Amino acid sequence: MTFLGATLETEVDIAGIYRSSAQIEKLIQHELDKGIASEHILLAGFSQGGVIALHAGLRYPKKLAGIVALSTCLPTLEQLKSEGSTANYTTPIFMGHGILDSKIAIEYAKLAYDGLDELGYQVSWHDYLMEHSVCVEEIAHISAFIEKVMQG
Repeated sequence: MTFLGATLETEVDIAGIYRSSAQIEKLIQHELDKGIASEHILLAGFSQGGVIALHAGLRYPKKLAGIVALSTCLPTLEQLKSEGSTANYTTPIFMGHGILDSKIAIEYAKLAYDGLDELGYQVSWHDYLMEHSVCVEEIAHISAFIEKVMQG
């Protein structure tokens, strides 16, 4: 599987996604060791970080508060079908993407959203008139999402 921008020109480093995800799991464990409940941990990422937030969060074995995935895609959607954690099947997911994004085409983000939705995940889609960035409107929506899931 390949993707980058509006064309398919770079191999996806699937092994790297798994390695990065393992690092996130270590960070989560560090928080758990400090007494933070997993249900109070939210993963968020932009671009490549969004890939990792989705991949790590939806495979994590303990319930998380939520996942924010911005200007991203999910090249490991197929693996999620067999590796997804039932603990995070109902974890709320916020996906935001710029309709003018030239780094990760919105079509790839929509494929991730559609795939997650088809699998039954609680994912909400938001698109904005912007490039590969964030905007004030998106920040307001993220804030409302975080407030909602943390009050959960």
